[in-house]
Amino acid sequence: MDLKDKLIEIANRIPRQLDHIQTEEATKNALVLPFIQSLDYNVFDPSEVTPELNADVGVKKGEKVDYAILMDGKPIILFECKHHAAALDQTHASQLYRYFSVTEARFSILTNGIVYWFYTNLKIGIFIVRCAP
Repeated sequence: MDLKDKLIEIANRIPRQLDHIQTEEATKNALVLPFIQSLDYNVFDPSEVTPELNADVGVKKGEKVDYAILMDGKPIILFECKHHAAALDQTHASQLYRYFSVTEARFSILTNGIVYWFYTNLKIGIFIVRCAP
């Protein structure tokens, strides 16, 4: 099964799952982890996908990004997740940007499990792609 088919399968499950997803943690388990897994990352291997990666910013201690995909022990992609009913906005994007700026990751994703905002700082500033059903 290729990536497109995996993503369609995940998207088709969403309407049946939403009534059962009551928390942000449930959103991560039911919607976000399958997305990460569809990208062929092992969500059960913390050396590959690390939950709650430390991303302290200045004097703000205890800051953690929900998931980080690692390569050679360093974060390459950050995921900040919100409850599926949360509307993603600039406040959430600013939170992710703070994490992004203190790690080596060059890609980050803000999501509520249904809508995914992709960010990168490669080449020419920040590039944003917003995907929604």
